[in-house]
Amino acid sequence: MSRPRAKMTNNFPGCPVETTLSFLDGKWKGVILYHLLTDGTLRFSELRRRLQAVTQRMLTKQLRELEEQGLLTRTIYPVVPPRVDYALTPLGQSLRPVIMMLEQWGSRHVECKDGQRRVIESATIEETASAA
Repeated sequence: MSRPRAKMTNNFPGCPVETTLSFLDGKWKGVILYHLLTDGTLRFSELRRRLQAVTQRMLTKQLRELEEQGLLTRTIYPVVPPRVDYALTPLGQSLRPVIMMLEQWGSRHVECKDGQRRVIESATIEETASAA
């Protein structure tokens, strides 16, 4: 069985890429960070609407891990029904260039159409670039 990336980083203390990826490890963390970067502070229910394929349990787990890592803050308001807001910390905001570069790469190299995802062939990319 493979070890979680967080445990592996101790074996690669000089590798900044591995350490950075350990903060984004998990299927939903990067997407959560993207929505908080582009939309600002969001409530749990708003995040859940934006990530329709994620279960409530998994979203809660990913949010807790991001909070433990110091990338986001969780504010609980003592109202009925309970209201919980999530916002990026300055450390989380510092990931903006990384997340936005991932978004740009995906926009250029991945096509989402009819519920399918496919990588755009490099010849198509070159043709598009030369036509521009």
